[in-house]
Amino acid sequence: MSTASISEAVAHANRKTPLAKRLASQWWRHLLGIIAVVFAAFPIVYILSASLASGGTLTGSNKLFSSVDLGNYSQLLSDPVRPYGKWYLNTVIIALVCAVATVFLGALAAYSFSRMRFKGRRGGLLALMLIQMFPQMLTVVAIFLLLTWLGDVYPVLGVGSRTALIMVYLGGALGANTYLMYGFFNTVPASLDEAARVDGAGHARIFFTIILPLVAPILAVVGLLSFIGTFTEYVVASVILGADPNTETLAVGLYQYVSTETSSNWGVFAAGAVLAALPPMILFLWLQKYIVSGLTGGAVK
Repeated sequence: MSTASISEAVAHANRKTPLAKRLASQWWRHLLGIIAVVFAAFPIVYILSASLASGGTLTGSNKLFSSVDLGNYSQLLSDPVRPYGKWYLNTVIIALVCAVATVFLGALAAYSFSRMRFKGRRGGLLALMLIQMFPQMLTVVAIFLLLTWLGDVYPVLGVGSRTALIMVYLGGALGANTYLMYGFFNTVPASLDEAARVDGAGHARIFFTIILPLVAPILAVVGLLSFIGTFTEYVVASVILGADPNTETLAVGLYQYVSTETSSNWGVFAAGAVLAALPPMILFLWLQKYIVSGLTGGAVK
């Protein structure tokens, strides 16, 4: 019996089974689904309510949407001392550049480890695995001292430079993302490469015209993870960028609204967080069809 016939038989049996009986046997699935939706949606609803509440504190948001006021958004966008628009632009540029560069450089490295055989290949793969064990936060002091020294020689790579921040992000992300893409590249049959070489194609042509289209799901996943990770990162950005409002990112800039007890304004902070969530959400919805296949495709090799 074909797969289509089996699917039709199962669908026919489900139609004949009473709805109440199906719910009685599968009620726990619906309960778990409802709990998961409530658990995931409550923080979003709460922060949206806080952004629309006046008063500048979170206590007024305990009753969700008890008041609707756009004053927090108006204050956020019109603050002359804290340029939210500049922070937004800086964050989007840094996140996009890191995402594109991570995907491109990681794909090149993954293709090399997957398709080429060279001295040090196994050691390089082992090094990538070991690098993933240590978070980038452990090297913040060393990175700061290194950039302080580099800034004296190359100011564009010194403390306070967005270019330096991008380089640090790339260095911390390439290890994990390269190994993730390496597993996916291994699922592409090597016979495709061999057929292309028979036709006279080199590594560059094989990589750009054959391999990249086939591994689009993992490229989308790596790009999305890189974008979200750099878009919301705070510790490294606060150390490297310093206190210049014109170079700060959203995470560093918004913290100023809640950094002191005397000048905390959680309403404005919530409004900024709501607006900051839009780019990752849009990108996630756009790449949603690639997420599952990209994360699981390299796990079966």
